[in-house]
Amino acid sequence: MRNPTLSRALSALLAAVVFGSAYGKEKPNVVILYADDWRFDTLGCAGNPIVKTPNLDALAKEGVRFTRNCVTTSICGVSRATLFTGQWMSRHGNRGFNAFDTAWEQTYPGLLRDNGYWVGHIGKWHNGKFPADKYDFGTAYSGTHWMKDADGGKIHVTKKNENDAMEFLAKRPQDKPFALTLAFFATHAEDHNPEQFLPQPESLSLYNDIEIPVPKNATKESWERLPDFFTDKNEGRIRWTWRFDTPEKYQEMMKNYYRLATEVDAACGKVIAELKRQGIYDNTLVIFTTDNGYFHGEHGLADKWYPHQESIRVPLIIRDPRMPSEKRGTTNDAFTLNVDLAPTVLASTGITAPATMQGRDIAPLYLTDGMDDWRTGFFYEHPTLPGKVDIPGSEALVRKGWKYMFWPDADLEQLFDLTADPVEENDLASDPAQKDRLAEMRIRFNELKQQAK
Repeated sequence: MRNPTLSRALSALLAAVVFGSAYGKEKPNVVILYADDWRFDTLGCAGNPIVKTPNLDALAKEGVRFTRNCVTTSICGVSRATLFTGQWMSRHGNRGFNAFDTAWEQTYPGLLRDNGYWVGHIGKWHNGKFPADKYDFGTAYSGTHWMKDADGGKIHVTKKNENDAMEFLAKRPQDKPFALTLAFFATHAEDHNPEQFLPQPESLSLYNDIEIPVPKNATKESWERLPDFFTDKNEGRIRWTWRFDTPEKYQEMMKNYYRLATEVDAACGKVIAELKRQGIYDNTLVIFTTDNGYFHGEHGLADKWYPHQESIRVPLIIRDPRMPSEKRGTTNDAFTLNVDLAPTVLASTGITAPATMQGRDIAPLYLTDGMDDWRTGFFYEHPTLPGKVDIPGSEALVRKGWKYMFWPDADLEQLFDLTADPVEENDLASDPAQKDRLAEMRIRFNELKQQAK
């Protein structure tokens, strides 16, 4: 069995020896552009024929886009805790919306600040009380698309994200490297607002004359194929009625969702342009990703949480100035995870990741020809959320060709052939022909589940 700690050490040694631990004489800056509720294919460069994301498409042409990047838990707070700590939920302890248990000194913002970086966080936090004292520049807000501005008027949350990022870059000390996590609220819905997605007025002309295609498995039949405990009280089904239960509503909601995405893309473009204007772009590691995927009506569901592809796959674009020219503009289908981002950031700055981090440095995948021992599958987990919402817990072993799902509340197993059935409609767990495969995947699932602790 692969030793994760040894693999991380070898990855760090390889990067340090072959490419150096820093970008020339100066330590690199780090900018993480972190969107919300934005799945892997909500990008023009990912083949989406509708959404306009020219700035992120341009970033992908200068870097690498990981096509099978996934989250280990598909919900806002848990995924953000994983980003900061490099840990699975089982270890960091945020099981929904609370603070994580990991010491701040073992997170990437904490380690960067302790090593001389000027560190900022802007936007959504979702991990208990925001620790403003842990940042040199820290401001946290989310929950609504429109907010009060300093003059008593209104400002859109994405515009405020952009303005705060510009302030961060203007105020940064010139004699220190910096690290900024720009955590957008969009494209997250205003859950209890009937309109759900509220873009800026100047975006309302976008997509007006376009018919948004409805996914082929956004059907009643697909909904009825889900396990019996998926009832009309399920939170994903309730939110489907908010957004997608009529063709007219589907078009309205998806167009506004895409408008919010294009606004985030524009804000990312402004940040990148400012890095170029200041002459620091080529000494800055830029990462774009999101906290979880999103159902667009598939399986008769909305939102995220469950182990289906639409929920767990998220975009990842990395623009690293160390990247060889032949790697720029490429895609990579290795299984990268949100748990990998903290150790990747630390390795790029020459800081050794603490033993508590469970992810791996991604850089060897794009600085070299890859690594022979890279993961071929991963463990997915999501807790049963207590209270008034009906969100059953779920776990999975995810591979490129097959997926084993386990629903612990119902003690139910499912098995899907992702090559023959990429939309996960045909459960093969009871197929006698898959008996041996099911047994093998069950064993590997339990091994990875134990490693996640």
